[in-house]
Amino acid sequence: MTFDQIAWLPLCAGLTAVGAALAYLAFRRRGATAGLRGTAWALLPLAAYLTGALRTLWTIGSAAVSFVTGLVLSPSVWAGVALTGLSAVLFFVSGALRGRTLSRARRSKGGAAPADAGTGAPPAAGSRDVTRPIERKAAQPAANDDFSDIEDILKRRGIS
Repeated sequence: MTFDQIAWLPLCAGLTAVGAALAYLAFRRRGATAGLRGTAWALLPLAAYLTGALRTLWTIGSAAVSFVTGLVLSPSVWAGVALTGLSAVLFFVSGALRGRTLSRARRSKGGAAPADAGTGAPPAAGSRDVTRPIERKAAQPAANDDFSDIEDILKRRGIS
């Protein structure tokens, strides 16, 4: 059914009139807030007709219905949906494999022996492996840090 085959003005005016009547009843039973909200909803069908938005909404709805009916009844569309799903699965699997490969590479770099370790000779004095970072001891926390008070309270209560 096309947009022009329906008498939209009487339909929208009727919806607005019914909505206004329901808004009046809501105003009488539930107060001004419900009545004003009902009136606002009641004015929307007529406003959509007068602004031309109703034609746009009809076109969007018609396109959505055509898409869904074409999707349900077309084997070629289902083949496209299956290929889309397969593509998504392949993306996820390749990401997982890449992450696993990177973590293996990081582990093998961290566990590699220095270049002169195979000779059996100790490294020369003052020389160091430039590929490995200098190891530093972790700094001891200061005595006046934020948690010292909490630690004292826990010790007094026998909680360690």
